[in-house]
Amino acid sequence: MKSVDAHLAEILATVRPLAPLELELEQTLGSTLAEEVTSPVPLPPFDNSAMDGYAVRAADVADVPVTLPVIDDIAAGSVELRAIGPGHAVRIMTGAPLPAGADAVVPVEWTDGGTVSVRIDRSAQSGNAIRRAGEDVQAGEVVLKPGTVIGPAQLGIIAGVGRRRVWARPRPRVVVISTGAELVEPGTPLVLGQIWDSNSYTLTAAVRESGAEGFRVGAVGDDPAVLLDQLDTHLVRADAIITSGGVSMGAYEPVKEALSPLGTVRFEKVAMQPGMPQGFGVLGEDQVPIFALPGNPVSSFVSFMLFVRPALDKMRGLPAGVPETLTARVTGPLRSPAGRRSFLRGVLSSDGTVSPVHGQGSHQLAALALANALIVVAEDVTEVAEGSSVEVVRL
Repeated sequence: MKSVDAHLAEILATVRPLAPLELELEQTLGSTLAEEVTSPVPLPPFDNSAMDGYAVRAADVADVPVTLPVIDDIAAGSVELRAIGPGHAVRIMTGAPLPAGADAVVPVEWTDGGTVSVRIDRSAQSGNAIRRAGEDVQAGEVVLKPGTVIGPAQLGIIAGVGRRRVWARPRPRVVVISTGAELVEPGTPLVLGQIWDSNSYTLTAAVRESGAEGFRVGAVGDDPAVLLDQLDTHLVRADAIITSGGVSMGAYEPVKEALSPLGTVRFEKVAMQPGMPQGFGVLGEDQVPIFALPGNPVSSFVSFMLFVRPALDKMRGLPAGVPETLTARVTGPLRSPAGRRSFLRGVLSSDGTVSPVHGQGSHQLAALALANALIVVAEDVTEVAEGSSVEVVRL
């Protein structure tokens, strides 16, 4: 059997980062920046008030209480040049430009709130409640580097430096298809021999949680010709395709039957549990990666975490490799088959322990739903004693 590491290495050697596109600001969330973003101006671009209050000269409010005439109002967005002289105050709103001559802002809470004259009950030091030009960013300063995933804050600073578009690697478009004549849509009545399709929902959600765009096709039956038609239909919009089911050794394995003759997809046994049967390759002129995962719900999800998610990271232009692990103490004994790397479901606690969940079968989706971690047992280990240190992958 092929090792887990060798299978992942082959996948990562095959997939390529998506080419950057010039994206509108509204389209950039979740994409990966492919250029350096700098600010053309200082931020803030001018000295402005950090609070609603009164712009003053600090020397005029050194001895309080003091009453000063209010000679002007400055609202946020004002474009007029203003100035104050000694012994005067200007009412000013948050974000409004500081008038020339002022070197402090007295918050309105320290005053009687007057509009013709204002009594100030607390002194303010020079620079109080003032945001200085360039305090956040200097003109020409780099605010984001290539390889940055654009989240809400990153999108905000791109807009904040005046950019309407940026070059970024878009989120991969991933089509998800389940196979199996036994599968029916949730919400429809079951008859003998049928089960509700959960894999396409689980895997599409996992795709989206990984920063890609997931498109759920749903379930197709056991006819290889129907599967090929579906693949042809969706190849045009897919950067990657995931199938589940139809890759084992049985008589009705539509994914294997449909894709094996193409010669671009390999089906192999990987030394892991769950998820031993795996398929991977490329389709079409654009060499679209296809991940043919096993059909048991836990097997397909574990396979996604180990193989598909790192591939999506690489397609997004991010560092990609084996999932990161941490060390924890296991609260119960574990067993694992010789020669296979096991990924047992567990609950990782804040005290550094991990507890195996009850129900480790590859079909036991309810047990997976209770877990927040995978406990890794190496190929050469068959038993792990309670209290031993183990490697854990967070889910």
